[in-house]
Amino acid sequence: MTDQPQCPHAAARRPSRRGFLAGAAGAGAGAAATMTAALAPGLPAVADTTAASAGNPASDTATDGGAAASYAFHGAHQAGITTPAQRSAAFVALDVTAASRSELRDLLRTITERSRFLTRGGQPTDVGITAPPSDSGVLGPDVPADGLTITTSVGASLFDDRYGIADRKPARLRTMEDFPNDALDRAICDGDLLLQVCANNTDTVVHALRDVTRATRGAMQVRWRQDGFVSPPRPSGTPRNLLGFKDGTANPSTSDRTAMDDLVWTRAGRIEDGVVEPDWVTGGSYHVVRTIRMLVEFWDRVSLHEQETMIGRHRDSGAPLTRTHEFDDPDYADDPTGDVIQLDAHIRLANPRTAAAKRQQMLRRPYNYDAGTDANGNLDMGLLFACFQADLERQFVTVQKRLADEPLVDYISPVGGGYFFALPGVRHADDWLGRPLLN
Repeated sequence: MTDQPQCPHAAARRPSRRGFLAGAAGAGAGAAATMTAALAPGLPAVADTTAASAGNPASDTATDGGAAASYAFHGAHQAGITTPAQRSAAFVALDVTAASRSELRDLLRTITERSRFLTRGGQPTDVGITAPPSDSGVLGPDVPADGLTITTSVGASLFDDRYGIADRKPARLRTMEDFPNDALDRAICDGDLLLQVCANNTDTVVHALRDVTRATRGAMQVRWRQDGFVSPPRPSGTPRNLLGFKDGTANPSTSDRTAMDDLVWTRAGRIEDGVVEPDWVTGGSYHVVRTIRMLVEFWDRVSLHEQETMIGRHRDSGAPLTRTHEFDDPDYADDPTGDVIQLDAHIRLANPRTAAAKRQQMLRRPYNYDAGTDANGNLDMGLLFACFQADLERQFVTVQKRLADEPLVDYISPVGGGYFFALPGVRHADDWLGRPLLN
C-alpha cells in the first residue's frame, strides 16, 4: 500500500486475498491453461467508438447493431488499433519456428495474405472434392468480413540472433518486467509474435484464428491465448468492466490526429530521452497486453462506498466523486488534499490531469474475459488489458509505476502478458507486414 491517505479503516474491512492467492498458485497448469491475469495501469477502456480507424477507415456501412461491417486492410497503420473495439477478441502469442530470415519473410507474407482476405471477406478457393477444403466452413460457404481486424505485433525475442535483425529492434521494446504486485508466470508471457484478432462475433474470431494458424503451421506455434469480450453500455455511455464500473471514460480521442501522432504512432528517428527509433518503425505502435484477474468473490463483499473510494468514481453514473456526470473533469485542484477523491484512488494515480500526465496517456483497447473456474473452484474472470502508445517508457511504464501498491491491488492479480510492437500498416496490394523490417 502507499503512504498516501485512503478511506479510513479500509484495510480492516477488506477481505484478505492472501489465502486465495496461495491456493491459486497451487493450481499450476490449470491456471496456465486459462491464461489468468496481469496487472495493468487502468481497467477496461474502449477506443473512441465515434471515430473510424485513422488510416484504416470503415470500408462498408455499419450493421444494424451499429458495428462496422468491415475495416480497410490497407493503410499507414494496421486496423485494430484506433478501430472501435469489436465485441469479441482473441489475443494469441506465438513462438516463431521459421528456420531462416527467408522463412520468416514468407511467414509474414502469409499472415498478410490471409489477413487481407479474411478482413475483406469473400468466397474461399475451390480446391476440388479430393483435397482438404480450403476453409473450415465455420462461417458457411461465403466468408463475411464481420468487422474483423487482425493486428500483428512482434516481441523482443524475435530480435535475437536467429534472423539477423537484432540491430533493428524498436528502441523501447523489451521483455516485460515484473512490477510490484505482479505474480507473472513466464510460460504465459511474451512471445515472438502476437495476433490480436477482433470481430463483431466470436465465431468470426475463431474462424480467422484457425485459418491463419493452418496456413502458417510449421513456421510458428501458439505460446498462449486469451479470449475476451466487450460488454455493451449499461444502461448507456461507456461499457463496464467486471468490477461493475464504467471504464474508458478518459481515453484520448482517436479522431484527434495530433494526439494520435504524439501518443500512439511511432516514427523513424523519433528521439525520447536520447533514445532514437530505427528507420522502419514509422506507422507502428508499442502494444502492451496484460491480463488482470479480478478477485470478484472478494470484491463483491466490499461496501459500495469503499469500492467507489478505491476507484474514485460513482459506480452507477461513472462520474468522478467530485462531480455529477461521467465525462466531467474531476478537477483535482478543487480537492487538493484528497478529501473526496483519495490521493491514492485509481483514477487519480492513473491520470493526475497534469501537463506531464497528458503526454503519458495511452490508447487503451482492452476486453473483459471469463475463463470459468480455476483448479480450486474459484471464479477465473477479469480483464484482458491492451493499450497502444508511441513510447513504452514514457507512457505505460511510467503510469504502471505510479499505480504500485494502490488499494485496488487487493482485488486484482497479474500473471501474464507481454510487450510487443505493432508493425506499420500494409499500404497496398504488393506490400506485406514487416517488409520495411526485413528488406
